[in-house]
Amino acid sequence: MTDPITPPLKAAIIPVTPLQQNCTLLWCTRTNKAALSDPGGDLHKLKAAVEQTGVELEKIILTHGHIDHCGQASVLAEELGVPIEGPHEADRFWIERLEEDGARYGVPGKPFESDRWLNDGDRVTVGDLVFSVHHCPGHTPGHVVFFNEASKLAIVGDVLFKGSIGRTDFPRGNHQDLIDAITTKLWPLGNDVHFVPGHGPMSTFGAERATNPHVGDAALGRG
Repeated sequence: MTDPITPPLKAAIIPVTPLQQNCTLLWCTRTNKAALSDPGGDLHKLKAAVEQTGVELEKIILTHGHIDHCGQASVLAEELGVPIEGPHEADRFWIERLEEDGARYGVPGKPFESDRWLNDGDRVTVGDLVFSVHHCPGHTPGHVVFFNEASKLAIVGDVLFKGSIGRTDFPRGNHQDLIDAITTKLWPLGNDVHFVPGHGPMSTFGAERATNPHVGDAALGRG
């Protein structure tokens, strides 16, 4: 029986790369199995975090194909012998150009083939934890969000930030798609959901609906 004091999911945010991207170490407290979301770089930091927490890394999960989120994912996967799950296959073109983009941004990048491309409605497991997959295009066409309903926690990548939203001026970005994804895929998950963005501090969907100048209810004329 699970100790009621110990939450089923624990998470640690580890900012990586010069772009300070939020890589998150997620683990199941019952099984001690873990995943790293968006390990874009600074692999020494990530391996140290895995070692310090004493968890068993079983996979890497990716929200999208940008260099700061997945530039070093395949290197880490090969070193630790774990699979990569995500993002949606529509981001394959971003992953194919990781080396080129890495040279541009000063972040080493290595293209790869995901072990499992994800689609809307898929489920990703980490130990006993289950994350639902929500395809949220706009920032990139293949961006996905991971949501653990039991813990009311979402890993949203660069879809949504505290007080802001993702850029849509990259190739195959689409502003209206992003707005639609946030309002039709994320808001229905609940105002009490805490989310880890790709950069910056955490927030809740309810706080962003109340105050976000881009997708808040008032900004969209829904207040």
